Amino acid sequence: MKIDIDHLTEPELIDLNEKIIQRLRMIRQMRAHVQMMGYRIGERVWFQTDRAETVRGTVVRYNKKSVTVITDDGRRWTISPGFLRKATSDSPIREASNVIEIESARSASGKGIA
Repeated sequence: MKIDIDHLTEPELIDLNEKIIQRLRMIRQMRAHVQMMGYRIGERVWFQTDRAETVRGTVVRYNKKSVTVITDDGRRWTISPGFLRKATSDSPIREASNVIEIESARSASGKGIA
């Protein structure tokens, strides 16, 4: 569909621009809402920060265009649902445990077990 805007006056163009912006906002909010509904309150999720750090936590609240996640260390993140991933058995995060990997401990200390 082509729209000829060459004949519109400046006030008409401003009005058209405002309507376009409102429509785009509504489309983005609807998309975020659909993504948000893919997660339940209390569900375990993970995401990566801009520094490639993997963060895991629990969805605690729906916001207008985002969700609030409380991380395992108690931090609160407000994040777009498009960045979230559900925590599953094959996701890159593991549940916290009291088990220490021997390989990691050995390489971290620089000492081997003899």
